[in-house]
Amino acid sequence: MNSVHSPVLVVGAGPVGLVAALTLLQNGIPVRIIDKDHHPRMGQRGAGTWSRSLEVYNFLDISEVNSLGKSALPGRSYKPGTLEPLKDSSMFPHLEPTSTIPFHAPKLMGQQLLDVILRRHLEKFSCSVEMGTELRSFEQCDEGVTAILAKNGISETFDTKWIIGADGAKSIVRKQLGLTFLGESRDDTRLVTGDIRLTGVGLDRVHWHLFGNFNERGLSLRATDEIAEDGWQFYLYGRELDPTKIAESEELVFETIASLIPTKITFNKVVWMSDFRANIRMVNKFSKGRVFVAGDAAHPTGGQGLNSGVQDAFNLGWKLALVQKGLADKALLETYSAERLPVISEMLKMTTSILDKATASGDLSAGRNPILYMLGINCRFSTIVLDEFVTSVEGKPINAYGVLDEGHLDAGDRAPDAPNMLRVGGAELNTTTLFGLYRPWYHTMLVFAPSLADATPILGALEAYDKSVVRSAVVLPSSASVTSVASPDLVLVDWEGYAYSAYLVEASQTKVFVIRPDGVIGAIVHGTEGVKKYFSKIFLDA
Repeated sequence: MNSVHSPVLVVGAGPVGLVAALTLLQNGIPVRIIDKDHHPRMGQRGAGTWSRSLEVYNFLDISEVNSLGKSALPGRSYKPGTLEPLKDSSMFPHLEPTSTIPFHAPKLMGQQLLDVILRRHLEKFSCSVEMGTELRSFEQCDEGVTAILAKNGISETFDTKWIIGADGAKSIVRKQLGLTFLGESRDDTRLVTGDIRLTGVGLDRVHWHLFGNFNERGLSLRATDEIAEDGWQFYLYGRELDPTKIAESEELVFETIASLIPTKITFNKVVWMSDFRANIRMVNKFSKGRVFVAGDAAHPTGGQGLNSGVQDAFNLGWKLALVQKGLADKALLETYSAERLPVISEMLKMTTSILDKATASGDLSAGRNPILYMLGINCRFSTIVLDEFVTSVEGKPINAYGVLDEGHLDAGDRAPDAPNMLRVGGAELNTTTLFGLYRPWYHTMLVFAPSLADATPILGALEAYDKSVVRSAVVLPSSASVTSVASPDLVLVDWEGYAYSAYLVEASQTKVFVIRPDGVIGAIVHGTEGVKKYFSKIFLDA
């Protein structure tokens, strides 16, 4: 049978596939999304959402991840064989929100709930996941891709323009593309993880409890009401344990946990569990022709795999939308792989280092640092970013997974936020944030200028571009004299100086920032010619 043909087929409906679909739908591109499982996945799984991913959800207008997500509980380890605390520790470095980083604290939300939230947003676009639908094979040519799907034993031929494989570590998309899968599987870090319901005398729900150690046997217990009032996410680990065997038996899970907690435990049930080992692998490239991979299909790993996958999807989505609309050349899609490969390569090295420190010390919080917040991730090296204020150096090392340095801002960096921006020219004065302007279906040109007159010639450069994919805002310093503005463009006064400080601009300067749909600074230029040069790298006939 043939179905109504959406130009993009997304294979896999975990958070990565759902974010890819949502990004495309918000760009006006119809999507078909399938998942081979008959029911949504259970379990907390990858529960940590880091700052950069919270920003992605914010740009997609998915506020529930931040509002419903829980802050990490303090970790508490115990003296062997007792409930006497040995050490309290922060599981994540604690950082308060700032004017430039509104989502500084990581949030914990199980994948099961995250999937529900993302699917609800998908449904706003009259799109729903087709469960129990499997990709069997595909063939591609210059014009499109023909996929063979199967549901309930019935085969379907589906013609589409593009495929995004977000179908996990055992990805059929990756395997059929024949992408090289580099890396290793770590047998020294095998564990059992899952969700369990239990109560224990003296076991509070305000700490992340840590018993035992990596060298022998250990247990991590994190309370979460997402499962039930007596629900916990658990990890069992240690060289003495056989994770494969334990994961096959609820009784063995109960016995192992009881052996590690020296108090009376009342077990209700294991809700979900799986054995796990660290797969530190990545593909050699993220696409071939009209087919792409993202998330675990490209780089299955613990730690930051889900967050990185969501950011893969967000990087790809706006580019694919522009190409599908006929506004950009297919060459733009090559930058997806070029920008994400160095990030993932460095991420794997960093998470491996943290893993090694944790296993060597027996401390789950060992080696964690603010780089995990992913705010320093950049693509300064990308061929489509332009910075007229930086001298390019041949052979300069790529530091794609860097530490955030707010005293330094280049094209290719994350665009910072700024609050309390005063809108002028409307019927009434109101305020906004810069993050409130950025959305995944258009570029935002910020013109920092001493006066509106200084900005006007630069705004004229935008007349050549499609208004649906490029917007502008003038940012004036607090010293600017503005009473009323008869301008079709958005005019903001930075009356508390947050934007000028965050973007490192002097009040007397004219400086233009072009913010990409994924919240990355695409260009930092002097004026009109720089704007045209940047967009010539993005749009056809620009």
